[in-house]
Amino acid sequence: MTKLDELYDEYGQSPWIDNLRRDWLNDGTLASLVEQGVRGVTSNPSIFAKTLATSSAYDAYLDGAAQKGPEEIFEALEVTDVRDACDVLSSVHSDSKREFREGVRRYCDGFVSLEVSPYLARDAVGTVAAAKRLASEVGRENLMIKIPATKEGLGAVSEVLSQGINVNITLIFSIDRYDEVLTAWMDGLERAADNGHDLAAIASVASFFVSRVDAAVDALLPEGDARRGTTGNAQVARAYQLYRERIASDRATALLSRGAQVQRPLWASTSTKNPTYYDLLYVDNLVGDETVNTLPDLTLAAVLDHGDFAISLLADAQSIALAAAVLDGLGEEVSLAAVTQRLEDDGVAAFEKAYDELLATVASKIQAPN
Repeated sequence: MTKLDELYDEYGQSPWIDNLRRDWLNDGTLASLVEQGVRGVTSNPSIFAKTLATSSAYDAYLDGAAQKGPEEIFEALEVTDVRDACDVLSSVHSDSKREFREGVRRYCDGFVSLEVSPYLARDAVGTVAAAKRLASEVGRENLMIKIPATKEGLGAVSEVLSQGINVNITLIFSIDRYDEVLTAWMDGLERAADNGHDLAAIASVASFFVSRVDAAVDALLPEGDARRGTTGNAQVARAYQLYRERIASDRATALLSRGAQVQRPLWASTSTKNPTYYDLLYVDNLVGDETVNTLPDLTLAAVLDHGDFAISLLADAQSIALAAAVLDGLGEEVSLAAVTQRLEDDGVAAFEKAYDELLATVASKIQAPN
């Protein structure tokens, strides 16, 4: 049993990897990671841009593509990668569906996320149209469409779920926004039921970002302040409290009784931004039942090497409450509302910038000989 197997089998947390590369699909690296216990895949334009710029893995796919636009070419490459990754994860998905049917777990697993264009972050109508198109093009039941949790994105989340499409809601930084995401999920499932969809077949995760919060809050605190490096995990603890409360509500219970899966919280941005912090600060401390942790390559390797899940802050209700209480000690010098809104705005802008760079890289690849 690997550390990743231990996370899932003993603690109920699914380890996903936050990377997707064509060379991993070609050489069996992703399949090997799945054998070691990886149970899902997330990615984004920034990750894809780095791979495209530094690898020759896509050169063969770019041959003869010059007559197409960069965005059309990228989407075709992305759809192919995600479809192939879904096939690699298909056995995980099948096994998890069996566990779900048997009542062992309240969710299915083995998903691969595909993000809509970052240009659509403030465009609900465009997001819905893109989600439906991408879901049709990939054509795999273990696909999740990734939609940012902007105000505009929340309406799109409900609409896409109501169409029976799996959704990964990303770029969540605040407790208030996470509360709205949970409502959007329930709205979407209720409408899906009205539309005649099987609720058991609709999966969703809510991606709550962690380390970026600490990086932003730490910058507002004095050097050596004991509160540094604590806000991100404290927010997770409060988010997990909220998850447990709302999933036990009458409204959620009614959906579960009709066959729905729970919408699991997913901990994202879990690599440490501060090199002086413990490398698994946002992993070992955040192990909880019915959660996901999506891990960058180096963080996943560290988990396999020295993960210690017994120190989790989410082990029981008392531990969760103590961890969440850290937020009450931030003081007036830190406005979490202001910090998290800025992080959302910066996150959207960063993904747009990465997308611009990605399309520029695609354009340069098709204009130059391989």
